[in-house]
Amino acid sequence: MNRTLRTSTIALALAAGWVLPAHAAAARQDEVARQLAEMRAQLDQLNQRVGSLEGDLSAARARADAAETRAAAALAEAAAAKAAVAKVPAPSVTAKSDVEISWDGAPRLATKDGWSFKPRGRLQVDAAGVNAPAGIAAGKELGFASEFRRAYLGAEGTMPGGFGYRAEFDFANSGVEVTDLYLTWKASPKVTLTVGQFKPFWGMEEMTSDLFISFLERGAFNSAFGFERRLGVGATYAGKSLLVQGGVFTDSVADLNSDTNNSYSLDGRVVFMPKLGDGQVHLGVSAHYRDFNDVSATARYRARPFVHTTDLRLIDTRAFSASGERSFGTELAYVNGRFHAQGESHWITALRPGLADPTFNGGFVELGYLLTDDVTAYKNGAYDRIRPKNPITRGGIGAIQANLRYDWLDLNSGAVVGGRQQVAGASLLWIPTDYVRFILNYGHIWINDAAVAAGARRDYSADALGLRAQFDF
Repeated sequence: MNRTLRTSTIALALAAGWVLPAHAAAARQDEVARQLAEMRAQLDQLNQRVGSLEGDLSAARARADAAETRAAAALAEAAAAKAAVAKVPAPSVTAKSDVEISWDGAPRLATKDGWSFKPRGRLQVDAAGVNAPAGIAAGKELGFASEFRRAYLGAEGTMPGGFGYRAEFDFANSGVEVTDLYLTWKASPKVTLTVGQFKPFWGMEEMTSDLFISFLERGAFNSAFGFERRLGVGATYAGKSLLVQGGVFTDSVADLNSDTNNSYSLDGRVVFMPKLGDGQVHLGVSAHYRDFNDVSATARYRARPFVHTTDLRLIDTRAFSASGERSFGTELAYVNGRFHAQGESHWITALRPGLADPTFNGGFVELGYLLTDDVTAYKNGAYDRIRPKNPITRGGIGAIQANLRYDWLDLNSGAVVGGRQQVAGASLLWIPTDYVRFILNYGHIWINDAAVAAGARRDYSADALGLRAQFDF
């Protein structure tokens, strides 16, 4: 390229010579010489610049060659790594579990095909005492005592096909007793069939779980008339405002261990539960017939004095001959927000072939009010769980409920004199969380024709005070 520039310079000089006329003045020749000198200087600078660019171009080519070499090496390494990875077996992918876990006091496991399992249990610890006249025989049994009232453990859940189950056992008092043990089948959205040991559709309070009752014990007639779980089969229709229940039962699982217990019963209950303004009305009736079905059978009706910590019954018919019994009950309740009112009564007639059939009656009326901004819960013909709006887990006080009750039980009828018991009671409930409850209740008791005399007296009064702490899951 330098030779080309030099040749161009010479050509320019010759051209200038040819162009100049022979007769040009000396001054003109000097000007041309000066211009040529400037052009040579510029060409020298241009040659230097071209030389520098040629050096830069050589360096750039060298760097490009080095980069191409490194890129080729990197591609080779990548190909080798890809080949190595291809030889490694792909990891196995574990399918997402179809078990869903939720929480409602305890973990509940459920699958998409209809299986579910939830452990359940409860513990109720009672401390109570009865202050009665000093002359009562075996009066020490009425003093202060404490007990595990209930200690349940079990499980419940569902199975494919609309089936459900519950198995629950009571471990209180150093023994094991079967409580609920049954299988259900949801025949339709409103009809459920049940087989196993469960309650034969007694009244509202008996059908309410002991976790949700407003006093330590239910009305005296519930225990006096032998309301208990029994082995049988039943059906329930649960509509929006109508509940119909019925079944056929034998004895409890524990009683069936004896060959002499062959009784059977027919039991039914109907509840009308319409809305009235903002409140819920409950109107119910139940009817029951039981045949003892034994060669030699007896009946006996009795009740504790308002608390369970004593086994002494101040009213008691003692055992008398009977072949069976029939009974019917009435239920009335109204629930509206914090307030509830309830009343029940039950009549039972002991069947005595060849003798007069005695009829006994018991019942209660109750008023209750939540002192906190909470709601009395009602569901399917019974009371349900009160869930505090401000539990202590969120800095609140929980729910507080006050209740008043008048309870009576009359076990006098004809030749059978078992006594009369009346109770004026009050209770205070503190529910700090959904699953914890404390109950304090007091009752003043009037006894007439007592089965247990106070000296020579069979008419007297007593006082009962009880406290319960409970939790469930």
